[in-house]
Parts: sequence; structure tokens; C-alpha cells
Amino acid sequence: ADFDAKKRRKVAEIYQALNSDPIDVATLRRMAISEGGLLTDEIRCKVWPKLLSVNTDDLPPLPGKELREDNKDYQQVLLDVRRSLRRFPPGMPDDQREGLQEELIDIILHVLKRNPQLHYYQGYHDIVVTFLLVVGDRLATALVEKLSTHHLRDFMDPTMDNTKHILNYLMPIIDQVNPKVHDFMQSAEVGTIFALSWLITWFGHVLSDFRHVVRLYDFFLACHPLMPIYFAAVIVLYREQEVLDCECDMASVHHLLSQIPQDLPYETLISRAGDLFVQFPPSELAREAAQQQAERTAASTFKDFELASVQQRPDTVLRQRFRERLRAEERTESILAKPRTNRFVKLAVMGLTVALGAAALAVVKSALEWAPKFELQIFP
Repeated sequence: ADFDAKKRRKVAEIYQALNSDPIDVATLRRMAISEGGLLTDEIRCKVWPKLLSVNTDDLPPLPGKELREDNKDYQQVLLDVRRSLRRFPPGMPDDQREGLQEELIDIILHVLKRNPQLHYYQGYHDIVVTFLLVVGDRLATALVEKLSTHHLRDFMDPTMDNTKHILNYLMPIIDQVNPKVHDFMQSAEVGTIFALSWLITWFGHVLSDFRHVVRLYDFFLACHPLMPIYFAAVIVLYREQEVLDCECDMASVHHLLSQIPQDLPYETLISRAGDLFVQFPPSELAREAAQQQAERTAASTFKDFELASVQQRPDTVLRQRFRERLRAEERTESILAKPRTNRFVKLAVMGLTVALGAAALAVVKSALEWAPKFELQIFP
């Protein structure tokens, strides 16, 4: 009964934010981050476009079949989509699934044709199929195009340089929280390639339960483009004991980490990822991540995307929520010394709040409009 009442309150708050003038994007972000995310696909159809600043009154027409003629990506897209059977709900009739696969091919080719600067990569279809299944082909086309030119743009460069750079944030995040795990992984020389498929598919390729996938998409769409790498870090940190019990060699540690558990405590990990982003923002980690191409990454140009929505930035929502949690857990705070960097890092003890409820989030009292000249300094 309490769960149903909480759910009804959340649904009411979401629709109130949607119906306000202007739309309260800050509250929608908070709802997407908080426990349970956006709850239903019906709500996602309404909220996802707002999180991506997509005008649903001006959707592009459905792509035609002529897209497939002389398209350099068609054969690879076709092969990947044909292999995507497990991304569709079990028990779906073959003819329905095959129809959706055809729509999936058309959406991908349409976005690539309209944006020749983007390059297809294997795993892209795992993201597109999630949008297709939730919002349908026409809206999915618009959302995926916006996502591809913003959050996913670095993965769609001609080379993997920017993707590798984003992966370079993983170890500094782990080092800030648990130097023991970091040093063990460094000694094993495992690298970060085990997290590549997590990052470039937003975990869509590696999670078997579609409910968990869309829950993560709620979170990622409401946050900074680097949030998936923070979530990857908290998965590794959550598996601390498994990692440390492993043989300290590359093959063993890579094998362990590349097999992602399906029974993760998603709400707890989402909460921790948000907290870590606030405590150790990208600007603090950039130097350790050997950042030399900041001007070319989506993370460094996220201000352009955020200014388009003229609403409160997602990291502001996270910071407010984190401050609220610190006040609530004042007595459980600890200060951890980190001798190798001669810094003191203040960390709230993680894991004490298992459920991330609405009460754990700071209420955003009003949306904050950003002046056009505002510059968001992601990197130093």
C-alpha cells in the first residue's frame, strides 16, 4: 500500500511538471534520477523528449526505403540488427519482431544520412532498439538523432580516440574511492576494455532484463554524458571482494569484470554514481584521465546542449540531492586520508541508504534559467 501510494504521488508530480508552463525540466530530471525512475513507458514517451529538448510537435517524417540504396553502412547495420534477437521481448511473434527490426535499420540509416559527420559503430543498434521499443519509430528517430549528436557523439567519431579517453576516467574514479581496488587492477594490468560494451551501449547490450535497461536510460538521459562511466565505476567498486579474491593477472580479472552480474542493486548503484559525480566531477579527474582532447568531446560541449533547455542543469540537481543526503547522514560521514596524493577526501559512507526514495532527493524549488553567456567549465 505504501509503495502504491508513493508511486501515485510520483506520477502526479511528473504530470504536474509536464503541465507547468514552462515545463519543469528540473523536476523531471529529479524524477528520472530518483528511485524507480520514470516508472512506465507511457511516462517515458512524454518525459524523454523533454530531457533531450526534442520538440514532439515537429517530428521528422518516417524514413523511406531508398535509404538502403548505396548506403555504405547498410550491410553492417543489417548484420548487427539480425543478431539482435535477444533485445526484443521474449515471446514476441516473429512477424512483429521482424517488422521492428526493419524499423530499427531505417532509424539508424536515417540518422547517419542526416548527420554525415557521425560514424556507425557496433553496439549503436543496442541503444536505438531501446528507444524504438519504448517510444515507437517516429519519436525514436528524433530522440536518437539528438542523442547521437550530443551524448553519443564521441562514440561516433571516425576513430576510437575519444571513446578511449572517456574510458580513461574509470580508473581515477575507482582510485578516489578505493585505492586498494585501483592498485590491484593496475597490478593485474587489466585496463578498461572490459567496460567498453557497457559504455557504448549504455549497458543495453549486457543487461538481459529490459526493465533495468530503461531504468538506467532514465538516469543517463537526466545526467551528464559521462554518467555511464561513473556507473561502470560503481559496479566495479560494488564487486570489490570478488576483484580482490581474483588471481592478480589480466586474464582472470578481465574475465571476472566482463561478466556483469544481472542481480545488481540498481537503485543503490544509481544513487552512488550520482554521489560520486558530485564528489569527484569530471573537471577534477580530467588531468588524471590524461585529457588532451577536451575540446572535441561531448563532455566539454555539454553546455551547448544544456543551454538549449534553459533549465536547471542535471549536475545541479545531483548536487542539491547530495547535500540533502549529507545533512541526513551527518553522523555517518567519514574522512578518508589518501597519502599518495596528500589529499583528504571527504566521503559519505555508502550503502547505508539502500533505497533511494523521493525523500532522499533535494526538492528543486525552482528551475534555474541560464544566461546565454554562461560558460560551463567542465575541464580546467
